[in-house]
Amino acid sequence: MTTADPEHTILFVDDDVAFSRALGRELQRLKFKVVTAATGADAIASLNDTAPDIVLLDQQLPDMSGLDVLAAVRERQPYANVIMLTGHGTIDTAIEAIRLGAFDYLSKPCPLDELQVRLQRAMERQALQRRASLLERGLTPPDLGSAFVGESPEFRKVIDLIARVAPTDSNVLITGETGTGKEMVAKLVHARSPRRKKPFVVVECAALQETLLQSELFGHERGAFTGADRAKPGLFEVADGGTIFLDEIGEVSLATQVKLLRVLDTSTFRRVGSTTEMKVNVRVLAATNRDLVSMVRQGLFREDLYYRLSTISVTMPPLRERRADIDRLAEHFVHSFNERFGSSKRLTVEFLERLRAHEWPGNVRELAHVVEAAMIVCDCDELKPEHLPAAFRLRVTPPPASAAAAPTGPLQTLEALERAHIELVLRSTNGHRGQAAEILGISERNLYRKLREYQMIPADAPG
Repeated sequence: MTTADPEHTILFVDDDVAFSRALGRELQRLKFKVVTAATGADAIASLNDTAPDIVLLDQQLPDMSGLDVLAAVRERQPYANVIMLTGHGTIDTAIEAIRLGAFDYLSKPCPLDELQVRLQRAMERQALQRRASLLERGLTPPDLGSAFVGESPEFRKVIDLIARVAPTDSNVLITGETGTGKEMVAKLVHARSPRRKKPFVVVECAALQETLLQSELFGHERGAFTGADRAKPGLFEVADGGTIFLDEIGEVSLATQVKLLRVLDTSTFRRVGSTTEMKVNVRVLAATNRDLVSMVRQGLFREDLYYRLSTISVTMPPLRERRADIDRLAEHFVHSFNERFGSSKRLTVEFLERLRAHEWPGNVRELAHVVEAAMIVCDCDELKPEHLPAAFRLRVTPPPASAAAAPTGPLQTLEALERAHIELVLRSTNGHRGQAAEILGISERNLYRKLREYQMIPADAPG
């Protein structure tokens, strides 16, 4: 016997009091929450306060036709599945209701077992509708312009460039250090392009091994490799008409680079294990925190692919080069976390002084994590220096406002700062590399690469 999730709500619209009571009791026994209405006006009014999953709607009501109520349901609660209840001789009208958007119909009096079958189908359909809606929202991100906070000249240059390039169909290469907001740039470019209503598909290139990456990008046919028990479309197919974002493109192997170049040149590709050409219309955005020009010189990245990807280049400045934006960003994050946590905390001058003095090797992402952590540990309405991690609590002199000011001590290279930051995060996680990678905002594979690069683990260590 089918039973419902206790959160499933049925709006039952019928003026037959005896029938309504009897069927209402059965629906409650099946764990539905039941809201009843005896007239069309009452049913329409209840839509303002109730978001029913299913509407059981009598065809003939004392004040209006059931079709009028159906139209109101379709307008106000589009995800509700309407099952029409029809009397003798009204089948033609029920079929018209299906044409107008009803999910199904039943003749009165309706056997309970038949009603259960229809209710089960309606719940399954609604689950599919909601899942499709979530996927659609995930593939078509909103315009994130309000989340781009800053007024520094370096930041304004990026925003102005995005405004010029977004309406075009050009490929864009987004460069910058980890945590500067490269994916947000890609989402904003898509949201302000003519492709905004089409899919935006993210591919995390560093997270997948080469064979899996090719299968994800281009799809595969059944039997193409062990475990391929059915055909699978690739992400280029999913993104057709929209935008594909290749994150950490610098991690892609030379073999996969060749296939990417072919897609960029011809807009065609083959699924793994197939001989059939597939054609797509996709805009390609790519991002990396690596120096692709240097990789080209070393033979690690194809020069032709680099030029195809970098028709337009957008470079996100590190936070230390846009210090004038630190206060605005901190206020933005405090406002966002206040809304999330239901709090009303505010920044103090001393707290902001510590933020301005930090070097921010993790950039804007690190700033967001620091503010969030401070708000969690803060047990009052003001964020103070004692709510910051230990490394921030030492009084340090903020860097000079002028770039020409002479340094007061020896400066470290970016590589040294990055290595020191990785060591600090690893110590804070007791050596747990998965947690460290999450805090650093990079993939675990990318963290392993950096550990080998800085000789913090043996060059042949697995990972």
